[in-house]
Amino acid sequence: MRLNRRHMLAGTAATFAVTGGVPVMLQAEAASDGFTELKIRKVPRVILEGGKEARLWTYNGINPGPEIRVRRHDQVKVRLINGLDEPTMLHWHGIRIDNAMDGSPLTQNPVQPGESFEYVFTAPDAGTYWYHPHINSSRQVEHGLYGALIVEEKQPPADTEELTLVLDDWLLNDDGTINQKAIGDIRMAAHAGRLGNWFTVNGKSRPRLAAPANRRLRLRLINCANARVMNLQIKGAEPFVAALDGQPLIETRALGTSPLQLGPGGRADLMIRRGSDEIVLANLNQNNEPLEVAYIDRTGDPGAADTGPIAALPVNGLPATLDIAGVTPSELVMEGGAMGGLAGAKLRGRDVDMRELVQNGMAWAFNGVAGMTEEPFASLKKGDTAVFDFVNKTAWPHAMHLHGHHVLPLTIDDRPIANQDWRDTVLMSANSSMRVAFVADNPGKWMLHCHMLEHQAAGMMTWINVEI
Repeated sequence: MRLNRRHMLAGTAATFAVTGGVPVMLQAEAASDGFTELKIRKVPRVILEGGKEARLWTYNGINPGPEIRVRRHDQVKVRLINGLDEPTMLHWHGIRIDNAMDGSPLTQNPVQPGESFEYVFTAPDAGTYWYHPHINSSRQVEHGLYGALIVEEKQPPADTEELTLVLDDWLLNDDGTINQKAIGDIRMAAHAGRLGNWFTVNGKSRPRLAAPANRRLRLRLINCANARVMNLQIKGAEPFVAALDGQPLIETRALGTSPLQLGPGGRADLMIRRGSDEIVLANLNQNNEPLEVAYIDRTGDPGAADTGPIAALPVNGLPATLDIAGVTPSELVMEGGAMGGLAGAKLRGRDVDMRELVQNGMAWAFNGVAGMTEEPFASLKKGDTAVFDFVNKTAWPHAMHLHGHHVLPLTIDDRPIANQDWRDTVLMSANSSMRVAFVADNPGKWMLHCHMLEHQAAGMMTWINVEI
């Protein structure tokens, strides 16, 4: 089913927050030994108003999971306790941490049912990040396993209120339960991925939140959907983009009338001046209609008109530009999917035709290989400047995510990009190419994959190796 006005507007009371009313982002609390415990358990929650209870997979019984909030250069200590009947692990999406703590199959063994794993790392960059499983991701994320990781600046912007908005879409049956038949559906994986028909913000459909009118507002937006590309509009205020994927822009940029596009896994920090007008968050559907998904009431007297500049956030140390002269690009060609014409690919070291690929749940390939590659896509030395040419020869968009680093998009279809902003998840259109560059300054084995989670599961994953 497609996301439409019935699904978007019918369920204003549908919630799976632990309290009724305004859906607050619950803060994680540390245990006596300093660890924040994230206990996975399955809980019943009504998602669709008047529908049956869906069985969600949660961290600490809530969706989204508890917001973990620290200051830059503070230590993060999390104990994951697996209450599922299948393996899991935690990936810290977008944050440039030590390789051993990345939470991917390249860096740790899965956490088995009933077992636990302790993640300990220093948060090097201020910004908006999130956590989610990186094994059986499409199923586990779809059932509700994700939460926000917020790393505050040493000196956050003064006189500014914050709201974290975790965005998701769910594929529900008519009775309100999660559609289980579509999980692992190769036809869906070969198209856009698992697109939901029910939109939530902080676990609630069309929530109404509040913020003081006499303080500026910082919205931290996180796209946790399996596959949906979100095109967001802000009504009732003039938003300024201050950061993308956790990395501050050199100067804040007025969003204007253009929608803010966030691929799966993408984040944005928006700054809004003081004011009393209601703020409406809308998402453009496939017919380019703005469907309202959340409301923010500005309460109290805003005071004098706010016409001052919107200052940039302090940078995290990434350079404004990169010198790529003399660097040989590495090309990553994406093939397959519906209408892609892929005849076959290498699977687990063997050349197979498309029929056998599909029989093994595969529909996509990177450089002729379906599934995780045995050899790295790129072998780099610490400190190398690398250039990757992503070539999308498919009929579908892809959100390319590199672990442990941020990349600087330089060109699209050989044309320079006007706003070259650091990203960890870059969105590519169908039948397009993109050149990105970065400094390989974080040693280890790092995954590179499409963050349309069904695309990843169906073949779109590889890795890079950064040696000391």
